[in-house]
Amino acid sequence: MTFKISTEKTPAGDQPQAIASLIDGIASGYKYQTLLGVTGSGKTFTAANVIQAVQKPTLVIAHNKTLAAQLAQEYRDFFPENAVHYFVSYYDYYQPEAYMPTSDTYIEKEAQINEEIDRLRHASTQALLTRDDVIIVASVSCIYGLGSPAEYEKKHLKIERGFAISRTEMLRTLIGLYFERTNADLSPGQFRAVGNTIEIMPTNERVICRLGFNGDGVASIIKIDAVTRAIIEEPDLFFLFPAKHFVTPEDERKVAIADIKVELDEQLKEFKKEGKILEAERLRRRTEHDLALIREIGYCNGIENYSRHFDRRKPGEAPYTLLSYFPHKKDGTPDFLTIIDESHVTIPQLNGMYAGDRSRKNTLVEFGFRLPSAVDNRPLQFAEFEDRVGQVIYTTATPGKFEYAKLQELGIKPVEQIIRPTGLIDPEIEVRGVIENGTYPGQVKDFIAESVTVIARDARVLVTTLTKKMAEDLSEFLTEKKVKAKYIHSDVDTMERIEILTAFRKGDFDCLVGVNLLREGLDLPEVELVAIMDADKEGFLRSETALIQTIGRAARNVKGRVILYADESTKALEYAISETNRRRTIQLGYNKEHNITPKSITKEIRSIADQMRTEHQETVETLLKVDRELFNKNPVKVIKEKRRQMEQAVSELDFETAAIIRDEIRFLEGKVK
Repeated sequence: MTFKISTEKTPAGDQPQAIASLIDGIASGYKYQTLLGVTGSGKTFTAANVIQAVQKPTLVIAHNKTLAAQLAQEYRDFFPENAVHYFVSYYDYYQPEAYMPTSDTYIEKEAQINEEIDRLRHASTQALLTRDDVIIVASVSCIYGLGSPAEYEKKHLKIERGFAISRTEMLRTLIGLYFERTNADLSPGQFRAVGNTIEIMPTNERVICRLGFNGDGVASIIKIDAVTRAIIEEPDLFFLFPAKHFVTPEDERKVAIADIKVELDEQLKEFKKEGKILEAERLRRRTEHDLALIREIGYCNGIENYSRHFDRRKPGEAPYTLLSYFPHKKDGTPDFLTIIDESHVTIPQLNGMYAGDRSRKNTLVEFGFRLPSAVDNRPLQFAEFEDRVGQVIYTTATPGKFEYAKLQELGIKPVEQIIRPTGLIDPEIEVRGVIENGTYPGQVKDFIAESVTVIARDARVLVTTLTKKMAEDLSEFLTEKKVKAKYIHSDVDTMERIEILTAFRKGDFDCLVGVNLLREGLDLPEVELVAIMDADKEGFLRSETALIQTIGRAARNVKGRVILYADESTKALEYAISETNRRRTIQLGYNKEHNITPKSITKEIRSIADQMRTEHQETVETLLKVDRELFNKNPVKVIKEKRRQMEQAVSELDFETAAIIRDEIRFLEGKVK
């Protein structure tokens, strides 16, 4: 397959020249380029055209999960026939292992894994190992350790009809691939044995592969819908990858265990030499317990801390990451394109991950909680990251010193994209004092009055505050004043953030309150008014870059405008207003010359969260619609019949159907109450 954009949309405004310049830069061998595109100018569409022209697998890095989800959806719309995947951290909650010497407090690692995101991560790596037409939209999670791609690929199993393997041997093989056996509903990475069949749910998709055995071989392969139990296809073969990314062959595992024991002995000698008896005993007990588990079951909690030994890496050597799964040339140089979205924020994130992780690990090692090799379970250093990516395009409305320094090295300038295809111009800016005539009317009171007017036109309002607490309090206050509002910030989990933004666009509520999360890349064309509270409070959240990005949230609507609540002028305010007005002048001149009437951006309201809803939920909803009429006539009889159907499904080991009926019963019982 080759990359092919599937849309009738054609490049417009500054997009044609931007696309041509970027393609020429790649052909000229430029390692770095910067696309300076104003908000709403269609940077993603420009990037998509570059991908189509270059025809290389592409890594797109975003600075948070919400933006990554939005970008993944956009690229899927542009490339429906190609493999576009979403790769972010699979933790809904993550508390890293840590030790605080001042209070002698040890904090155990605690994590809650999102199974659906874990499935999407496996889908990403498997696509990279089996296809060329792949776009991975990732967060900075892409620079963290992932396991050897060579071992992951080597361990995969090709299963075809007639494959000479007995049912018992297949069960052992699945365990060796880190699949878990269950007698209940299947989740990705699990299998169950029923009679002469084995049902497996791969890690990359929610389907069931049923293998039928006859004697010493595979007699049949059937792919089944995990919810409806309908047969999807009967393929001649399929490929099964391991259920975990960290894969180590048995012989190498034994060598790794021996190496860990050697390192343990060396560190114990060092501790005893320094008189650290407590630390030595602590380390000995922890490591020997972990080794016993690894020896018996091949796994222990925190096994990633021994990854250097399992990967056969040298001390200090960089770990394998998602970047390792992308294609490379014979000489080892990367052979893929990298696009760093909102680079002015993403680059500092990529640059800062290593130092924080190293500081925490050093403390754990010093006090005997981990072996020294634990520090090599880490994110990439920024220099290592740059060595492991191919040609890079930075996209941002506000390039920073880093981007300009890279361009200066090559003697080139940013590729500017100031003119929007829609003819939209940057929003008008109004600065309103908080204190007027010696009185303090309050920015909130003024903002509510403005919001009511905008909401009456069925438009949306965006307001940014300085802290999470202020965002929550303002949201609550607006609700009390009959303004439908919700807040969003980094403490709101990934899926809920995506759902809130989708609901906001649909008009389920009118005002979205946030902190810095709302600045970069969020595509909200329904927003007519953006308000920035305390705009004169200098700092990171009210810097030149932050203000320009926030102002840009109103640039997708023809009536977009911005209110800056400030009593004092700051350098950041002066620059943001001046730069916005410079762009407005260019845009107005272009529109006048080409007789263009600006139009608001119209975009279908879709969410990656819709695709991440399980078919289980959709089937339950379908059944509820079918059974509702009967339920209204005789609810007790319907629930009784549903219970009988559920029990029948259980007796037939049809657990998916039983689970669907169970959830339908719960809903119906709630209606009765």
